Amino acid sequence: MRIVLQRVSAASVKVDGEITGSIQTGYLLLFGVGKDDTEDDCRRLADKIINLRIFSDENGKINLSLGDVRGSLLVVPQFTLYADCRKGNRPNFIQAAKPDEADRLYGYFVDYCRSKGQHTETGVFGADMKVELLNDGPFTLVLE
Repeated sequence: MRIVLQRVSAASVKVDGEITGSIQTGYLLLFGVGKDDTEDDCRRLADKIINLRIFSDENGKINLSLGDVRGSLLVVPQFTLYADCRKGNRPNFIQAAKPDEADRLYGYFVDYCRSKGQHTETGVFGADMKVELLNDGPFTLVLE
């Protein structure tokens, strides 16, 4: 599993001109599933993300978690995170999970985050999405 996390002041995703997910303070997660990923990976990364302390406290130190700031998640599926560009000019996606399994694990990740009490919005798996965000920092992490 590969996740690009961006701390945001606001983010939204549209499909066919309609907003499918929108948040204010929180994290935009670009979510990729590899062919060997499991539900255990989903739970491990979700717990890590929910508990990360990367928001500033009253002293300007990055010391607060998503829950501390009452933040939200916007989880956008993105298989291209598994692109291999080492050979030639056309990426291959051999390391990405098959679509059915990737969609299943994406849904599992979202449901798990919600089961932890985390407000979670989503994109649409397999759709052409338009993502807008207002980076906060910017603060970007890659989690695997």
